[in-house]
Amino acid sequence: MSGHSKWATIKRKKAANDAKRSNQYAKLLRAVEVAAREGGGDPAGNLSLVAAIEKARSFSVPMETIDRAIKRSSGDDTGGARYEEVVYEGYAPGGIAIVVEALTDNRNRTAQDVRHAFTRSGGNLGDAGSTLWMFQRRGVIVVEKSVSPPEERLLELALEGGAEDLTDSESSWEIVTDPSAFKQVQGALEDEGVPVFSAEISMLPQTTIPVGGAEARKVLELVETLEDLDDVQSVYANFDIPEEVMASL
Repeated sequence: MSGHSKWATIKRKKAANDAKRSNQYAKLLRAVEVAAREGGGDPAGNLSLVAAIEKARSFSVPMETIDRAIKRSSGDDTGGARYEEVVYEGYAPGGIAIVVEALTDNRNRTAQDVRHAFTRSGGNLGDAGSTLWMFQRRGVIVVEKSVSPPEERLLELALEGGAEDLTDSESSWEIVTDPSAFKQVQGALEDEGVPVFSAEISMLPQTTIPVGGAEARKVLELVETLEDLDDVQSVYANFDIPEEVMASL
């Protein structure tokens, strides 16, 4: 399982404080609204909107709140702000590759914030293309082992739905799909009563780098600092840190 997926799973299990949750909700709904505005409000023909909706649902954003964000996309109640997608690439301590996806109405402000986060945490902001090539966009569905059917049955359901792979991640299973098959696989699992812990379109590293000790703390501090920036939507990294180490940090 990718470091990003483990980290995201642990963060969801550990309930964030109300202030952080409110900030996360605002980010997720902004992504829904921008995706709907740019590609239309019907998820059937808008993969970006599907990804934004599923990520919001994974963080327990109510569906009625998501629907309101989609409806707002056709109005003019954005306060005049026009958001654009920006991707930043760089390295964390230990040579860990980082990809940052942001939605911003001020490129200069966001670039300055991201650069400062990298520098403050001992990382380096790189040029376009420096790390993005190490990642692939994939659907990622996480099922906790405590409520999962046997591995053979889960693998059968996933493959029948069109999944590419099933990987073991200590306390969870990670099902990887092509983005185009993401909803189909998720639906196949839910139709069979398999509880889905989280489901999102993500960026998975093609290879990972083991990290431990003080260096693991530095890497996670950088990831969390980036995630806390108002304009940042997602942070992806190719670290491999044991689940118990990440939970303790």
